[in-house]
Amino acid sequence: MFKHFQQQLTDNGFNPNEIEQLLDSAQLIELPTRHILLHQGQVAEELFFLLEGMCHSAYLTDKGKEFSKEFYWENDWIIGFESLIKQQASPYLLESLTPCTLVSLPVETLRGWREQKHSIYLKLLETQLMYKENKERFMLLYSPEERYELFCQHYPDLVKRLNDYQIAAYLGITSISLSRIKKRAQS
Repeated sequence: MFKHFQQQLTDNGFNPNEIEQLLDSAQLIELPTRHILLHQGQVAEELFFLLEGMCHSAYLTDKGKEFSKEFYWENDWIIGFESLIKQQASPYLLESLTPCTLVSLPVETLRGWREQKHSIYLKLLETQLMYKENKERFMLLYSPEERYELFCQHYPDLVKRLNDYQIAAYLGITSISLSRIKKRAQS
C-alpha cells in the first residue's frame, strides 16, 4: 500500500527527499464503515491520505441537521486547514462511509512544514485551495439541476457509490428536491 502512496506523491511532484520525510512519519490504518476519524469539536491530531474507500465530512447542527462539507475518495488528502492554522477544534465531523485504507500522518509534521514554508505544505495548501474554489464556483454559479448534472458528469463513479441523501447533501439540496430533479431528467 505504501508503494501506491509513494507513486501518488511522485505523480504529484514530490521529490525523493520529501517522499522519504512523509513515509518516515506515516502510518497505514484500516477502518470499518461508519468509523469516526474526527469528531466535531475535537482537535485534529492527524491528517490523512485515502488509499481505498470513501470518507465524508459534515457539519452537525444543534437542531440535528447535517450539512455535507465534502466527500473524499481514493487518492484524496484529508486535511482540516482551519483547525491546523488556528490550532482549534474541528468545526465538522469526519467519518468513513465504506471500509477504508488510509495513510495517517501526525498533524505536528504538517505544522512543522507550515512554519518552514516547506514545499510539501505549499503543495497541499494549493491543492486544497483549488478544491475550495471549484466547490464555491459549483455552488454559486449553477442551479440545483445543473449541479446534479455536473456531479453526474464529473463523478459518475460517485453516483454509484453514494445514496441519494448523500448526493443531495453534497449538492446543498434536500433528498426530496433531488428526487424531483431526477424525475424531471428522466422525462
